[in-house]
Amino acid sequence: MTVAAVREALAATVLTPGRETAAPLRGAIASDMMSDVLTFGASGSLLLTGSTNPQSVRTAELADIVVICYVQGKRPSPASVALATEKGIQLLATDCSLFEACGRLHAAGLRGCAPRT
Repeated sequence: MTVAAVREALAATVLTPGRETAAPLRGAIASDMMSDVLTFGASGSLLLTGSTNPQSVRTAELADIVVICYVQGKRPSPASVALATEKGIQLLATDCSLFEACGRLHAAGLRGCAPRT
C-alpha cells in the first residue's frame, strides 16, 4: 500500500506537502506509546498515533518510519511539522479514530509490522 492509498482510505489531509513517496509501505504500527513504536515499528512503515508532540517525529526518525498519520482530528504542533519537514517524514491527519483507521487500512490490505525477534 502506498501513502496515496493510505491518504485516500482515511480521507487524510497532507500536512507536509511535497513529501509523498510512491514507495510501498512495509507495514503499520498504531500506538501512542513511543517506546512501543521503537520496539515494534519497522523501517519504511506508517505510524498511526494521537501523540502530536515533536517526540512522535523524533521516534519515527529513530525507527526509520516514513509516514505519521495523526488520528481523531488531532493536528501536530508547528514544531512537529517543521521537524518532520526537516527530517523528510511525511505527516497526515485524519478525523478517523485510531480503531477505525486501523480497520480501514487492514481491510485495504495493509498489515501490521512483524514483531522483531
